[in-house]
Amino acid sequence: MTEPLRRVAVIGGARIPFARSNTAYAETSNQEMLTAAMKALVEKFSLKGQIVGEVAAGALIKLSSDWNLARESTLGAGLHPRTPAYDLQRACGTSLSAVVQMGHRIARGEIDCAIAGGSDTASDVPLGYRTKLRRTVLRANRAKTLGARLAPWLSLRPRDLAPATPGTSEPRTGMSMGEHTEVMAKEWHIGRAEQDQLAYESHVKGAAAWKSGFFDDLVVPFKGLAIDNNLRADANLQTMAKLRTAYDKSPQGTLTAANSTPLTDGAACVLLGSEDWAKARGLPVLAYLTHSASAAVDFAGLAGPREGLLMAPTYAVPEMLDRAGIPLQGFDIYEIHEAFAAQVLCTLKAWESEDYCRTKLGRPALGAIDRGKMNPKGSSVALGHPFAATGARIVAMLAKQLAERGSGRGLISICTAGGMGVTAILER
Repeated sequence: MTEPLRRVAVIGGARIPFARSNTAYAETSNQEMLTAAMKALVEKFSLKGQIVGEVAAGALIKLSSDWNLARESTLGAGLHPRTPAYDLQRACGTSLSAVVQMGHRIARGEIDCAIAGGSDTASDVPLGYRTKLRRTVLRANRAKTLGARLAPWLSLRPRDLAPATPGTSEPRTGMSMGEHTEVMAKEWHIGRAEQDQLAYESHVKGAAAWKSGFFDDLVVPFKGLAIDNNLRADANLQTMAKLRTAYDKSPQGTLTAANSTPLTDGAACVLLGSEDWAKARGLPVLAYLTHSASAAVDFAGLAGPREGLLMAPTYAVPEMLDRAGIPLQGFDIYEIHEAFAAQVLCTLKAWESEDYCRTKLGRPALGAIDRGKMNPKGSSVALGHPFAATGARIVAMLAKQLAERGSGRGLISICTAGGMGVTAILER
C-alpha cells in the first residue's frame, strides 16, 4: 500500500560570503568552502556527530581530486561518518536540483532529513594538458621500449606545453553564456538601460538587506570576509552607463560587467526535513517545498530553430504552475536568478507574450508579474553567483522571507548552462 507523501520542510540555510573570483578566496578550494558552509549549518542546527539521512551537493568547476566532494565535506563538517553523501551537477541549477532530489526522498519517507548544497570556484580552477600533450603522455606511457617512449615527444612544439584552462563556452555552439544572452537580448529587444536599471536595483536591495541584518544568520564570516564583496552599496546608473560592453563590442552590444553576474567563489547549504523530524528536535519550519520542475530548450537548433540558451525556465514554470493549480500572479515573492539582467527581462517578456506562449508553450500568455515582488533582497548580479551554490542561497533566502511574513508563497526560477532550467515553489 502506498504511503501518503510527507510535507518537505525547509528548516534553514547557511553559507559563506560570496567573493569575486581571484579576491578573498583566490587560493581556497571547493572542498574548503563547501566544508565551511556545511559546518556552519551543522553548528547552527546542533547536528554535530549526528547521522543525516543524505547529503547531496556539487560543483560545476572542480579538480579531479574533488570527485567525492560532498562526502569529503560531510566528513569535515562534523556530521557522523555514517552520513552518506553524493555529488551531482546541473551547472547553475546544481543545488536547487539537490534540494528537489532530497525533498523527494523525504516526501516518500526514505529519509527524515537531508542537506543540499553547492560550491564553486573560478579561482582555484583545474589546469590540464592540451590535447596533443595529453595524447603524447598517454602514448609514451603505453610504449614498451625506450625508443617507443621517446618517439611521441619529438612531435611536440612549445605551444603544446601551455596548460589548458576550463572554459564555460557551450560545446555545441562554441559561444559563451554572455554571447548567447546578447542574442536573446536582441531577439527580445531588451535595451541596455533597462538591464542597467535591473542590476542597479539588485545592488540597492542587496545592500539594504545586508544593512538591515537580514543576512546575519544566513552568512558566516570566512577567510577574513564578512559580506559579499561584489555588492556595491554605492552603485549608480551613471557609472554603469560608462562601462564598455563585454560580449558584443559593436554599438549594438548591451551586456556589461555591471549588468551581468561576475565570476564568483562561494558555497551554500540548506537543511531539509520532515515535519516530525523538525518537531522532535525543536527546530522551526521556515517554509515547505511543494512543487518543482525542470526543462530544456533546443539552443543548438538540433531539431528546429535555435532557442535562447537561458529560456528554459519559460517552459518549466508554467508546467509547474499547471500541476500546482496556481497562476503566475499567485505569488508573494519571485526569486528569479539573475545570470544576466537581460536574461531575467527576456524571461518576463516571454511570459507576457501571447505569440511566444502560444507558439512555444501551447497556451495563453502567463501575463506580467509585480516587479516589486521580484528578488526583494537582491540577487545574483549584486550578491554574486558561485554556479553550484546559487540554488541553496535562494532557497534559504526565500524560506526566511516567507517565515518573516508569517505566510505566503514564493517561486524560484533558475536558468542553467546547457539550455536548462530548474524551478520550485516554497509555501508557508
